[in-house]
Amino acid sequence: MSFTVVLVGRPNVGKSTLFNRLAGKKLALVDDTPGVTRDWRSAPAHVGGLSFTVVDTAGLEDVTDDSLEARMRRQTEQALARADVALFIIDARAGITPLDRHFANLLRRGKTPVLLVANKTEGKASQPGMFESYELGLGDPIPLSAEHGEGMADLVEALLPYAPSEDEEKAEEVDDGFDPSIPIGDQPEPEEDRSKPIQIAIVGRPNVGKSTLLNSLLGEERVLTGPEAGMTRDAIAVDWEWRDRRFKLVDTAGMRRRARVDEKVEKLAVADSLRVIRMANVVVLVVDAAAILDKQDLTIARLVISEGRALVIAVNKWDTVDDRAMALRQVEDKLEAALGYIKGVKVVTISALKGHKLDTLLDGVLETYTVWNRRIPTAQLNRWIEGVLDHHPPPLVEGRRVKIRYVTQVKSRPPTFALFVNKPLDLPESYQRYLTGHLRESFDMPGVPVRLLLRKGKNPYAED
Repeated sequence: MSFTVVLVGRPNVGKSTLFNRLAGKKLALVDDTPGVTRDWRSAPAHVGGLSFTVVDTAGLEDVTDDSLEARMRRQTEQALARADVALFIIDARAGITPLDRHFANLLRRGKTPVLLVANKTEGKASQPGMFESYELGLGDPIPLSAEHGEGMADLVEALLPYAPSEDEEKAEEVDDGFDPSIPIGDQPEPEEDRSKPIQIAIVGRPNVGKSTLLNSLLGEERVLTGPEAGMTRDAIAVDWEWRDRRFKLVDTAGMRRRARVDEKVEKLAVADSLRVIRMANVVVLVVDAAAILDKQDLTIARLVISEGRALVIAVNKWDTVDDRAMALRQVEDKLEAALGYIKGVKVVTISALKGHKLDTLLDGVLETYTVWNRRIPTAQLNRWIEGVLDHHPPPLVEGRRVKIRYVTQVKSRPPTFALFVNKPLDLPESYQRYLTGHLRESFDMPGVPVRLLLRKGKNPYAED
């Protein structure tokens, strides 16, 4: 992106609504409840021929202690310092508040250029607030309605002076191979392209250390952490590099059992986490060493596998465990009982707070990602199926043998195979599970989903 635009303002003035409008999709959670957004998040924006990075932030609060609101404000100030221009958003219908005046004074003294945006200007009720906004000393307000998309042309015109010239854009232009218009999990897959980031979703129950893990990997306080459960609400995506590999790390909200989720904002946050899982390449399930793989952990793990994502389990707070051998046996037993059909899920013990074994975790992520991308030549698959049929042919159905003619891999991510059978409906599920497990073992594909599709047809390579 050519330049960065940050959205700031007090809570509930429409920053996240404008963020979604500029990004062209519903990425940030939006609700009437003040303070829904807590961490800053960014996305590419393309409006009126102008391309830039837009950053959504938490609502500004006039607090400087160690409370949650003060930590949210420090996160916003961090995003503001990195931006090329700030949009200070006010609610024109509510008029100018003392908090608006306070932060307008702070923004005027800062180094980042500021444009004043009067949101919610649809209808006559906004006119008094528009006139009041001149007293903030930030110039003419830009009237718009983020919810209805009105006034976007005026906003683009105001941002034009901050866009780099064509010569500057050409000098900075680098073809990194990543197309942000394509959904995260749907990048082209025939050959692994190292220029494209590996999408890693960090998921788990509330308060297991997901945000602490993200901060430890990045080496900075990128997202809020603290003893309060449910700190993260929006899924926060961060681009990152490690050992010459590009990653997109996504921190998600904690996922409790559905019966315990009653607040509307938490429901929105969990739905956002599910969206991230569906678009990820590798999902790191963070579990607490004090309650390893409880029922909800296993529910999340099964969801990840059912979505076809690669799974790595990070046992956090390992430094607090006394009997580590017993804890590891407990992990193995629970995985065998609940996920026995997915052999070899990578389990890494870490301490996110102290930064212990994070390299080991990332090595496990790369190994699992490589398996998830694996492609097996058709010739090898058909030699394999011949050996399987010689040693363990399909059972008889009504006195007749089901004939397996040929097998090929139709896609990777996850590895998916088409089995051509004369009577697909007659091949028992138990034999299909046997073939899937044998495939996984024979071609060394531990810890990832392997899918087997039954097709009716003849071997296209066989002569008539």
